[in-house]
Amino acid sequence: MKHCIALLGLSVAMMGGALASEDLAKAKNCMTCHSVDKKIVGPSYKDIVAKRGAEKGAEAALAAKIKGGSKNEWGMVPMPPNNVSDAEAATLAKWVLTLK
Repeated sequence: MKHCIALLGLSVAMMGGALASEDLAKAKNCMTCHSVDKKIVGPSYKDIVAKRGAEKGAEAALAAKIKGGSKNEWGMVPMPPNNVSDAEAATLAKWVLTLK
């Protein structure tokens, strides 16, 4: 019984982190241009994971692009730099890479 309670608590904690990251993406206006599973202005998060998720250093590279923006990777529309801290960019990158 103790193991079941511990697993339940761990599951809730993990889900809370995922929800918190989605909330952060909404708060930082990421969801204006991106969606989990469809292209809006930018690629879907699932497309990003499919293209870059297996690369070495993917989390750090994605965090850098979230913070600093990018050009010509997904077409002609550049992604502008975002007003996020390094920690927020890392949290968002980690969350995006879980969306397979």
